Amino acid sequence: MGNIFTIIFYQPVLNLLVFLYNILPGHDIGLVIVLLTIIIKLILWPLSQNALKSQQAISRLQPKIKELQNQYKDNKEAQGKALMELYKQEKVNPTSSCLPLLIQLPFLWAVFRVFRDGLSNKSLVLVYPFIHRPELLETVSFGIIDLAKPNIWLAIMTGVVQYFQAKTAIRQAPAASGNGGKAEELSAMMNKQMLYFMPVMTVVICWSLPSGLALYWFLSSILMILQQLYWFKRHNNLN
Repeated sequence: MGNIFTIIFYQPVLNLLVFLYNILPGHDIGLVIVLLTIIIKLILWPLSQNALKSQQAISRLQPKIKELQNQYKDNKEAQGKALMELYKQEKVNPTSSCLPLLIQLPFLWAVFRVFRDGLSNKSLVLVYPFIHRPELLETVSFGIIDLAKPNIWLAIMTGVVQYFQAKTAIRQAPAASGNGGKAEELSAMMNKQMLYFMPVMTVVICWSLPSGLALYWFLSSILMILQQLYWFKRHNNLN
């Protein structure tokens, strides 16, 4: 299993990083991470779009959902069946917004491994033969920050951006109706955890890992915020 992960996820990310490092003037690892983040975000764009589409669809169905919740407020089992039937008729999967995150996890783990091992030059032996393999990667970016070492300020900035990303997602998400549906209660609980717990965990995690990962996380969160704002603005205007 480890070899499969290395071949499918880890090696491609590592080699993309080394390739960008080779071709960028100045060989600045910070600029490499900026480009790497954008490229990975573009690769995963369709998955993110599907998640936002599902969220938008559920938001559109809120009047019907609330109507069913009121109709079956004393019978939770019938309410659940009615909601599932509604989702089926409208071809909406209420859990599909979680699927892109699960699919992205191997990429995130690969990026973590690359920044943990690749920036310390432990895994350059895995560079493809057709890509020039440098003797080492210079990890000091812009002459001021060593991205192979933790950095508290970058960790804090990443946590702050993570908070605003969660805030943006919650602001655009359908409001809770307060009728006690299990899916709705679970969604509200996850939203609260994402808003307050995740930013704190982000700071803790980024403070203990190479700051190259924090920079990737920081940039990826900013791009996600921009994607969310673009998606909802565009589709709200269409509606």
